[in-house]
Amino acid sequence: MDPKVSQFVILLPLISLLIVQTLNALDSSSATIPMNCTDTSRLCTSFLAFKPQGNQSLAVIQSMFDVIPQDITVEGEDSHGYIFIKKNCSCLTTSKNYATNTTFTVRSNQGYVYDMILEAYDGLAMVPNVSRPARIGAVVSLRLFCGCSSSLWNYLMSYVMKDGDSVQSLASRFGVSMDSIEQVNGISNPDNVTVGALYYIPLNSAPGEPYHVENEIPPAPVPAPSADTISEIQVSPKAHVPYGWIIGGLGVGLALIILSIVVCVSLRSSSCFVEARGSHAKDHDDKSSHKFHILRKPSFCCGSGRYICGKSENWTQTNGEPSNHQITIPNALGTDVLDVEKPVVFTYEDILFSTDGFSDSNLLGRGIYGSVYFGFLRDQEVAIKRMTATKTKEFMAEMKVLCKVHHANLVELIGYAASDNELFLIYEYAQKGSLRSHLHDPLNKGHTPLSWIMRVQIALDAARGLEYIHEHTKTHYVHRDIKSSNILLDGSFRAKISDFGLSKLVGKTNDEEATATKVVGTFGYLAPEYLSDGLASSKSDVYAFGVVLFEIISGKEAIIRTEGSAMKNTERRSLASIVSVIVAHSKIHALPLDKYVSSSPEHTRLVEHIKHEGLY
Repeated sequence: MDPKVSQFVILLPLISLLIVQTLNALDSSSATIPMNCTDTSRLCTSFLAFKPQGNQSLAVIQSMFDVIPQDITVEGEDSHGYIFIKKNCSCLTTSKNYATNTTFTVRSNQGYVYDMILEAYDGLAMVPNVSRPARIGAVVSLRLFCGCSSSLWNYLMSYVMKDGDSVQSLASRFGVSMDSIEQVNGISNPDNVTVGALYYIPLNSAPGEPYHVENEIPPAPVPAPSADTISEIQVSPKAHVPYGWIIGGLGVGLALIILSIVVCVSLRSSSCFVEARGSHAKDHDDKSSHKFHILRKPSFCCGSGRYICGKSENWTQTNGEPSNHQITIPNALGTDVLDVEKPVVFTYEDILFSTDGFSDSNLLGRGIYGSVYFGFLRDQEVAIKRMTATKTKEFMAEMKVLCKVHHANLVELIGYAASDNELFLIYEYAQKGSLRSHLHDPLNKGHTPLSWIMRVQIALDAARGLEYIHEHTKTHYVHRDIKSSNILLDGSFRAKISDFGLSKLVGKTNDEEATATKVVGTFGYLAPEYLSDGLASSKSDVYAFGVVLFEIISGKEAIIRTEGSAMKNTERRSLASIVSVIVAHSKIHALPLDKYVSSSPEHTRLVEHIKHEGLY
């Protein structure tokens, strides 16, 4: 036999095996092709079946799928370890198939983004063809497989086939017929399904049961003492201690505690005074110091409870690791600045390293007061605002407020830093970005449109934060720049008010609190009274918040460009003026509603409620 022929005969089984595997792979990939659609205005509720891995907590899952806890349900008693995630599904205008958007935050520097997404979503994501190395904190926009049902079923659920699954077992498990599963997925042979491929399960009702966050486990009850123990601890009348001795002992102990506190305070005050005096002398001798003079105040305290107070030169984290940082801050401050709490001070080298040298990949956004970068400082995700030396006034305005005011719905200031010509503010990182990016053209920005429940929760959060600085702080403040881009969302879509660079302390004027200033803020959010008299008050903040509410309801910008005609150019009108006209004419039904939620069940109930109250 010809040697070449014999080699071919030997390789024939291997070639056959490769052909079979290729066909299987093609069959598998065909099953995970997104569901096609034609109506690009179609929006529906869909579900994704997901089996969490051991390291995926509720918070991580919420972040992975851009959902809140109310959007998550779990299987019942016969659980396979699955949860069901509710998502809005839409028909993409570009590819004409169904998909839902989310974002994935990279949580490790090891490996590649592609592999991380593949492992995390386990077949539910349309994995982008990216081969870049993983970088902690990087946010990747993703699309997830979903589908909208015809009139035959209420929902479609995306499900990745696992070992042991079959059309029959899925039909029994989710209470649907085998025929319906075969019809939706175009399955001709129910015995020939592909493990790892994605299929759609038609449903008439929402799957699973509501997810309840478990309360903390109460401490185990103390066992009742035995009779022998009771007899041992019983005290005879002869051993009874007189009450006078007890009272006297307590008095002496209290006196010692008070004396100790007085001594500690005295020692700390004297050491701080010596330190401040020494540092002042050092500043005069140090010719290489920054133009932002060092400020060390005995009254400084640590903020946020993240760090332990100590001398200015030697800060100690709560994990006990010492860190030396130079305190650099403008000296254009009064003696009462930051008189309550002191944030952590970082070096310029810390900032440079955490932002990869202010690389564009770390840039979160730009504003009139500076650029904001993502950073990773001391194992914590942070947002770093980079400001020029000309923005000292705004820098100190934020420091004054955020060093004194702490609330769950206000962005937390972690620390600051300075170089020769720049100032830096370090905040907690809001994983989901600004409210504005989720309201206006969210799909093109890689976001899932917010549900009504999310919008209501965000509005309540922002209202609580605003109320806190207006009503519940020792000294009251007005923000003066409330807008949707200054409301940030954390990983659970909880809102936090940010950007206090224009905030002002308000004083009493007759029966109201206000402060006379030049008019600042953003056009479209400015109250008419504030524009006319320049008097900033809580009312002007509330007006701006009302505009944000209109944005949340309508999905429209604060300034709308109206359509022009051949004889008339387009004009810009404020959203507030448009809504005011509608309300003035009692045409509540004509209010512009966001198209992404106008067809939702929550909206239907809202309209019914308005009709019932006679407001429609």
